[in-house]
Amino acid sequence: MIEQLLADPRRIVQARSQLHLGQQVHYLDWGDGKWRKVRVVSMKNDRVTVLDEASAKQFSLPYAAIMTTDPSATPKGEQGPAPTQPKPSPPPEVSRRENVHVGQRVSFVDQNLQRHVGQVTRINQRTATVHADGRAWRIAFALLQPVINVPV
Repeated sequence: MIEQLLADPRRIVQARSQLHLGQQVHYLDWGDGKWRKVRVVSMKNDRVTVLDEASAKQFSLPYAAIMTTDPSATPKGEQGPAPTQPKPSPPPEVSRRENVHVGQRVSFVDQNLQRHVGQVTRINQRTATVHADGRAWRIAFALLQPVINVPV
C-alpha cells in the first residue's frame, strides 16, 4: 500500500513542481534518524538525485523522502499562533530574451515532465534553440532556467 502511494504519479508531479536543480532540501537519514541537508542535482521519473555536501556523495531518493522546508525550524509542542510554512524559493528563471546568451547552459521541462539540460546555440525572436540529449529544442524564454553548477 505504501509503495503504491509513493509511486502515485500525482504525488510525484506535485513534489517535482516544488523542486528545482541546485535547491537545498532535507531528507531523513534512516541510519541515525537525523535530518540531513542536501542539494538537488538531477530529477528523474520517480527519483531525485541529491548531493550531500558534507560527505560529497551523490545518491538517489524517492520524491516522497524530500522536504523543501527545514524540519527542525519549529520545535514540536510549541504553543502560540500556527507557524507559517516558508515557501520554497522559486527556481531562477531566464524569462526574457535579454537574459539569454549563446553558450549558456540552461534546463527546461518538456511536455512529458522530463527535465533536460543543454546549451543555447541560437537566439530566435520568441524562442531559444537549445541542444540537449543529442537533439535541438526550440524553447520559449519563459520556460528556461539557468543551470547552477554544483561541485562534485
